[in-house]
Amino acid sequence: MTAFEPRDPNWEERVRRSFARQPFMGHLGASLSHLAPGEVDIEMPHRAELTQQHGFFHAGSTTSIADSAAGYAALSLYPAGTGVLSTEFKINLLNPGKGEKLVARGRVIKPGRTLTICRSDVYGVTGGREIHVATGLFSMICLEGVED
Repeated sequence: MTAFEPRDPNWEERVRRSFARQPFMGHLGASLSHLAPGEVDIEMPHRAELTQQHGFFHAGSTTSIADSAAGYAALSLYPAGTGVLSTEFKINLLNPGKGEKLVARGRVIKPGRTLTICRSDVYGVTGGREIHVATGLFSMICLEGVED
């Protein structure tokens, strides 16, 4: 993976602060588990409320943490005084989402001044064993004057 230089020396604090203010991630019980410039991992524990009729994680909950991991990976490279929004994404569901938790690993592929391209891979984890559940490609826009 290419090493990226963040444009905000306080990028980590800004990402953590923004994540803590996001009610939806709190509703999902999601938490940040890894941060580096251009890289963010989000974990979400298994709860019945996050599943579909067969007991697997619902595709909506899986996609939500994939989107947020990619978005925060992009935000980690944006300058201070900016925010991030998804503009487009495509996700492939590879296996049923099951396990003690899901882990979404968002990675910047190509940073840009306005648009940043990211990928996110989601894994179901049981007893330390990972199964690849989903992979997605995301376009994120840098919003000037909108502090995240």
